Amino acid sequence: MCYKGYQVRMKRTITERELRNDSGAVLREVQAGRTIFVTRNGVPVAELCPVAPQRRFVSRATIAEAVRTAPSVDADRIRADFDAVVNPAADG
Repeated sequence: MCYKGYQVRMKRTITERELRNDSGAVLREVQAGRTIFVTRNGVPVAELCPVAPQRRFVSRATIAEAVRTAPSVDADRIRADFDAVVNPAADG
C-alpha cells in the first residue's frame, strides 16, 4: 500500500484504458490525495498514490484569527511547569 506517513483519503479503481485516455485528470486526483488502482483485464496491476502530502495555503487572515482566539498563556504557570521537570539550578 502507498502509505507514506500520511492518511490516504479515498481509493478508486480505473482501467488501463481510462488511465491512458484521461491521464491528466487521473494524476490531478492522485495529486489531490486520492489513491487509484489500475486494472488490466480486470486484474489489479498498479496503485497510483501521492508521493508527499500537499502543502496547503493558509491566508494571513486565518492565521490572525487563530492567534486572536487562541487561549492565553500564563507565563508563571508555564515557568513552574518547566521548573518541575528541569532543574532550574543546573548550568546550561
